[in-house]
Amino acid sequence: MKKHATLVGLVIALVGTVFAGEGPVPRGVPHLDHVFVIMMENHSLKQIFNNPFAPFANRYANSANSAHNYFAVAHPSLTNYLEIVGGSNFGVQSDNNPDWHNTGCTTNLASGVANTDNPASSLVCPIRGTGKDAATPALDFTNETSGPPGVINIDGRTSFDAADTVGKTIADQLAASGRRWKSYQESLPASGADGVNFADGFFTDSSNIPSIIPGEAQSLIKLYAAKHNPFVYFGAVQDSTDPAMSLKNVVGFSGPRGLFADLANGTVPALSFIAPNQCNDQHGRGNAGPQCDFDPHNDGTQNGLNPALIRVGDDALQNLVTAIHSSPSWAKGNNAIVVVWDEDDFSIAPTTNQVLLIVDTNYGPHRVRSNKFYTHFSLTKTLEAGFGLPCLNHACDAGTSTISDLFADH
Repeated sequence: MKKHATLVGLVIALVGTVFAGEGPVPRGVPHLDHVFVIMMENHSLKQIFNNPFAPFANRYANSANSAHNYFAVAHPSLTNYLEIVGGSNFGVQSDNNPDWHNTGCTTNLASGVANTDNPASSLVCPIRGTGKDAATPALDFTNETSGPPGVINIDGRTSFDAADTVGKTIADQLAASGRRWKSYQESLPASGADGVNFADGFFTDSSNIPSIIPGEAQSLIKLYAAKHNPFVYFGAVQDSTDPAMSLKNVVGFSGPRGLFADLANGTVPALSFIAPNQCNDQHGRGNAGPQCDFDPHNDGTQNGLNPALIRVGDDALQNLVTAIHSSPSWAKGNNAIVVVWDEDDFSIAPTTNQVLLIVDTNYGPHRVRSNKFYTHFSLTKTLEAGFGLPCLNHACDAGTSTISDLFADH
């Protein structure tokens, strides 16, 4: 018995080594040609679903397919964006800006020390290589808040241990398979994303606005934010000279290579990662006028929300979906639109981190409402299944399911 137990333990250890970071191609989802992932911000399922100031999102959720037992994985925003595109937080549990082009820093994967908001951490070392990501406890008492009652990361019961992780995303996988990806970021300047942490579509955080506009008292309206553009945190994107992986794949909504031009021309890539600016994604800003003001009071319900912010984001979402439906690319092959909110920004216990996920396909059933348990890792795994790519990191976990009921072809 002792020899048998030792042998079993060895087999388990070897399997864990083989599949650490990247594993087999997931199943359960039809082949996908184009996927459009639209990221919305900081509101829970209960705050959006049946909200009269979000009429389009509600019509869309009811006419397409929707998940009503879907959970963001952690906090804050950047962590969830990384988890969607790479199946891991990569040791980043903050909204800190990238440490641009620093090839000499120690990654959080290599150090095993998480980059956190509390205690405050430095810039995020470009993600690369392998190592352990940061554990995600069911209840967090140290990062977004200190002490009880704590912040619920998922549903208050589910947690993820630190795991062996490879520092790559679905972008690396698509490029390796000869397919294209783009990160479409509203209000990104025409000069591009390199070194830009915040922008308003023209000025950036490195602009000396008073010297350009004498007497200007308005501070920069941070409409574009790197924390909503996860790909720029990876060394393979920051420093790549390969057009398939470089920062040239990060563009704005306007311009000859932007989102609306690509949609009109039918030249969208396999994966379109779409991030509206911080007014249009319902995040809000404190210096962009009443329609973009932060929610006055956020207790996890619809009470205290800024109705204008919700409606502005809802209108922006409708414009994006309409443009995608009108694109020549939508009619070619098997395609899907995924709309997802990154997190419930107010997950103080007992409020959970439950958000709305909408899936719209140009094939298969519609009006499917799923009550199966899913997380952002499920979305990662589903995209990889549809593209025929190996699972990445926590998308490989046995408890992570593909969202097969909402992407079904019959």
